[in-house]
Amino acid sequence: MLEQLLKDIAALGVLDWIVTITALIYVILSARNNPWCWLFGIVSCALWGYVSFVQYDLYLDALLQLFYVAISFVGLYSWLRGGSDGGVLPISKMTPMMHVWVIVIGVLTGLLFGYAFSYTSAAATYWDAFTTTFSILATILLIRRRVENWLYWIIIDLAYVGLYYSRGAILFAVLMLIYVVIAALAYRRWKKLMLAKVSAV
Repeated sequence: MLEQLLKDIAALGVLDWIVTITALIYVILSARNNPWCWLFGIVSCALWGYVSFVQYDLYLDALLQLFYVAISFVGLYSWLRGGSDGGVLPISKMTPMMHVWVIVIGVLTGLLFGYAFSYTSAAATYWDAFTTTFSILATILLIRRRVENWLYWIIIDLAYVGLYYSRGAILFAVLMLIYVVIAALAYRRWKKLMLAKVSAV
């Protein structure tokens, strides 16, 4: 694995470096609750989608990246102007019913997309489908600044580690491992920010 990782790093082109660096900046800024993360997300996801489609035959992942590009504009607006008074949207918790809906919708749409794309040349169709659908749902939670979005990202990113590794995309697999660590730290940070806000009210 280490040997393959070093080969992947050595083979990186300008496009790969831009994707990797902007993706890391996006996740770090979002973990720090910085709304400008969305601008880096737009650049990273547009290029990542191209790589997923052309190099790795992960069609659903490519579509997911295009979704991220569009939704990033919504995220930027929501974080800056999505509050009840038209101001900054505060961090908040999910209700138990919200978790139920996320899981039910994620499983059902994952099965649907997996079945639909199983008739194409796409790789790892169901694996790709479930990571895609839950990533969309977790992104919506992130846009709404629900603190638990990071718990979903920990699980999703771990699944992506296996998916990219299975496709020989070692660098992306390692990047997903880094995302897992950032997501865990982000959950702790957001929870503290939320509790501090509540105690200050």
